[in-house]
Amino acid sequence: MENLKDIHIGPLVYERVNEQNIEMGRICKFLNSTEKEVLEMYSMKSLDTEILLKWSKLLEYDFFRLYSTHLILYAPVASQNKKTVRSKLPQYRKSLYTKEIIDYMLELLKNKQKTSAEIINHYGIPKSTLYKWISKYRQ
Repeated sequence: MENLKDIHIGPLVYERVNEQNIEMGRICKFLNSTEKEVLEMYSMKSLDTEILLKWSKLLEYDFFRLYSTHLILYAPVASQNKKTVRSKLPQYRKSLYTKEIIDYMLELLKNKQKTSAEIINHYGIPKSTLYKWISKYRQ
């Protein structure tokens, strides 16, 4: 897994374009952009969400998931003492872990980069969840 602490989306889009072997003409037409604009996007750290959505559709890859994974790994866990304010926005459980996140955590343990306690403290993953992953996914 890439280092998701500091996401540079342009190079990741460029990598996917190369993997998919998509011609520049098709990209320009789909994004309604010039070749120069597309080439500039490849070097950008961030892209407008509407553009990123188009890239996701064109390249059949959910680039937004990179940011969701970042939030799961690096966003602080909500404090229990805060007043709960009802939001009209959809609410998501923070504890939805993708296979990539599970693999990443197990890789940290396997390579002895972090201990179980360090993973639990740093990423806010419940102890029971981590040990369940270890028993289920480790060979």
